[in-house]
Amino acid sequence: MPTDAPRYALEALFGTQAAELINHIPHCKRLGMEVVQVGPREATVKLPYRDELIGDPVRRVVFGGVITTLLDHASGLAVFCSLPELTAIATLDLRIDYLRAAEPGCDLVGRAECYKLGAQVAFVRGSAWDRSRDDPFASVHATMMIGANASVSPVARAVRERSGT
Repeated sequence: MPTDAPRYALEALFGTQAAELINHIPHCKRLGMEVVQVGPREATVKLPYRDELIGDPVRRVVFGGVITTLLDHASGLAVFCSLPELTAIATLDLRIDYLRAAEPGCDLVGRAECYKLGAQVAFVRGSAWDRSRDDPFASVHATMMIGANASVSPVARAVRERSGT
């Protein structure tokens, strides 16, 4: 018996480098994050290296909070890319395992996949790397609440502004 293909609210943005998926969050915009790729249930985000992001001036590695923001945002986007309708989400749990220090001077890339979407909770896993996706410096497991509040989601607002509706 055939099943209907899933419907994704952000499908029109899949595969694009849509700045509106970053610009609605001032912190992410200030950090200079860029959307690399979004698709069904997944998102890849890049953080270009800049000296102002250094957390350890001796080793010149990026501050851990910046890496947390990168992976939290990629995880949230992966959930948004899983939803049939845009609604507000909130991070319930975010676990990051630092496997090694990110290499100084390298852009950082975070990729997340929403591997289970429930009615109220989404589950995400992913990783971050610098030189090669095959050699991650961090991994993430996240749990996101769907329909976190009654307000219009910032992503929904950004998408509406882009389409003029």
